[in-house]
Amino acid sequence: MVRVDDVYQKVLAIANKEQRGYITPQEFNLFADHAQKDIFRQYFYDLEQFERRAGSDIVGLINHKIQPFESGNIVVSHGTTLPLNTYKIDDAYIDLPGEERTILQRINRDEVMSIKAAPFLRNSLAPSYYVYNNTFYTMASNPPINSTYNVILTRNPIPPNWTYVIVGESAMFDDLVPGFQDFELHSSEEALLVIKILQLAGINIKDPALVQIASQEEMKKTQQEKQ
Repeated sequence: MVRVDDVYQKVLAIANKEQRGYITPQEFNLFADHAQKDIFRQYFYDLEQFERRAGSDIVGLINHKIQPFESGNIVVSHGTTLPLNTYKIDDAYIDLPGEERTILQRINRDEVMSIKAAPFLRNSLAPSYYVYNNTFYTMASNPPINSTYNVILTRNPIPPNWTYVIVGESAMFDDLVPGFQDFELHSSEEALLVIKILQLAGINIKDPALVQIASQEEMKKTQQEKQ
């Protein structure tokens, strides 16, 4: 994990050094949530890219960073609403007595209407699932009655929250205030979080110089990681 107060203090120190103004706790928390989500989603894009390169050590590193967000088996059925913090389904399967485990294929929502409208497709369809409005649905030519399925999910990270008390006229960090939350990302992401939050702060206050400074730092860090 990355300590939310460490990131906030570094963001303020850089912004003040560059004389770019004060970033309020409310602004920081919004920027921090956006930055964490951005880094988290980038994992999956990078994973897809590096899996195509044989022998890449980066795949293992990315999987290590994603692992804390993976759930164990969750039992669902047709029409089950998934947890609100679901990012994606990694696997879905069914275990029937006396039979081998059946892995469900994922189909796109756009394919569902075509399959329903074509009897030959519907009658030959392997056990499949799709997600619509965060709800799990199954399709198959001969689906077992009242079946339950197992899914393995990857969840979204919990939004960070820099909590504080007012002392005099200043906001002082206090992790005992209800709602406190550190970043959930790997500790190696601290520098990138600072950079991305500075980018967002620069955009918010219409300061292209601050955006440029942060963007240059992000580019250098990305190049170093992918060498």
